[in-house]
Amino acid sequence: MNEHLCTALELAASQIPVLPLRAGKVPFGNCRRCADNTCGGRPNMKNPGPCACPGPCHAWAAATTDPDVIGSGIWRRAWVRAAAVAYHPGGARLTVVDLDNADAVAWARKSLPATQTVPTARGEHWLYFGAMQSANAVRPGVDLKSHMSYARWLGPGTGRMVELPSAVRALAVREETTPAQGEVVSSVPERARWDRTVATGCRHTERYVRTGLERGRALVRMRTESGAGSQAFGVARFLSAQHAACPGPCGLALLGEEIVAAAVSVGVPETYARRAVANGLNTASGRAA
Repeated sequence: MNEHLCTALELAASQIPVLPLRAGKVPFGNCRRCADNTCGGRPNMKNPGPCACPGPCHAWAAATTDPDVIGSGIWRRAWVRAAAVAYHPGGARLTVVDLDNADAVAWARKSLPATQTVPTARGEHWLYFGAMQSANAVRPGVDLKSHMSYARWLGPGTGRMVELPSAVRALAVREETTPAQGEVVSSVPERARWDRTVATGCRHTERYVRTGLERGRALVRMRTESGAGSQAFGVARFLSAQHAACPGPCGLALLGEEIVAAAVSVGVPETYARRAVANGLNTASGRAA
């Protein structure tokens, strides 16, 4: 067994759901049967019941504590190619406050109760007992990872883990609530559209990229009550990941502008939308911690 598989089995024995990450710190893609979420997506399938995929499909939702699944033949092939081990915090009743830089760490030390802390490449992960909704870019350099999210396993860290404080829950409520209709938060200026002229190194067809973008924008625009900022982050991360194998350039900045416009159109403050989309693009490309 390689190091990542051993680590995954140790975590699973402690009831922490795990999954492999490939290069770029992103999950392995769906199997051909589930490409483009034709299966309905896990865990909310078109037909009730658990996903029957033998491999680690559907990103965070594939995380498991079952050693027979983790050590199965198809998962072992993923572990051989894996660059890291990830876990699903919400599935372990945990919340990770992901602090991406020194300023974010300094803010947390002033504003949040001390807890178990894990160093990252550029900041720290603060771990709390208790699960909640995930939210990205709740403050500059701060993401919340719990339900429907994953975090890289970087070791146990130091310190004593404490209960999830209301101060952390309040971050998601404040940032993820879309303003009431009629409240003007920012304008939606005209933005340049993505086309092949800015993507000379992209391996995808224009139809493929535009279709994915329009589906993503539609998902953002559906979030008229709350969650549009997190949805924009997820769309940006997904679209960026599709271009991981392209020689580039792929014009991701213009794709990001169109996602920002969709978020702003349903009431997300533009500065927050831009931060969420930038974090999504950077996370998928491996530049975020």
